[in-house]
Amino acid sequence: MSHLDLLTFARGSALNWALMLFVAGIGLRLFEILGLGRKADLARPRTITPGSGWRTIAMRSLPAEGMLKRDPVTYIGGYVFHFGLLVTIFFFAPHIEFFRSITSLVWPGLPTALIDASVVAAIVALGVLLAHRLNNPVKRMLSGIGDYVAWGATLLPLLTGYLAYHHLLTEYTLMLALHLFSIELLLVLLPFTKLFHTFSLFISRWYNGDWFASKGVAS
Repeated sequence: MSHLDLLTFARGSALNWALMLFVAGIGLRLFEILGLGRKADLARPRTITPGSGWRTIAMRSLPAEGMLKRDPVTYIGGYVFHFGLLVTIFFFAPHIEFFRSITSLVWPGLPTALIDASVVAAIVALGVLLAHRLNNPVKRMLSGIGDYVAWGATLLPLLTGYLAYHHLLTEYTLMLALHLFSIELLLVLLPFTKLFHTFSLFISRWYNGDWFASKGVAS
C-alpha cells in the first residue's frame, strides 16, 4: 500500500469507523451515567440556588486555596496543556474546515504562528507532567496503565500533526496519514478510558454543586 493509499484509507473508512465508535461510546457512557438516577430526595431543600451547579463548575476549574503553591507543576502544566490543546483543535484553519464539513459551522481561525506555539506548549507541558508523575512517589504509585495510555494517546496527535505540518522526520503524505490514525485512535479510546473525563467532568461538577447547595453546604 502506497503512502497515498494509506492517507486515503485514513481519511475515509478509518475515520468513519472511528467517528461511529466515538459517538456510540460516548452515548453509551452517558446513558450509563444519566441512567443511574438517584433516589427521590424527600428532604425539603435548605436553599434554592438555581445557579449553584454552574458556580461549582467555575470555582472548581480554579485551583483550591493553597494548592497552586503546593503543586505548581500539576496546575500550571495542566492549564498550559489544556489551553494549547483546545486552541489547536478548534482554531487551526484545517481543523475548522473539518468541523465545517460535518456541522456546517465555521468560525475565524488563529494565525499559524500562534497555533504552532500552542502545539509546542502543549507537548512540552505533557512531557513535564509525565516527568513529574514519574518523579513523585505518590503519583507514581497511584498511576496505572490507563494513565499512561491516555497520556500517549493525547500526545500522538499533537506530535504527528506538528511533524506533518513542518515536513519533519518522514514524507509528508505518510506523516499526515499517521496524524489521522493517531486522532482516530484517540477517538476510539476516549469513551472507554480516563479521557472520558472530557465529558463527565462538568456533569459531575454540576451535579455535586446542585446537590450540596440543596443541603445548605457550600461547594
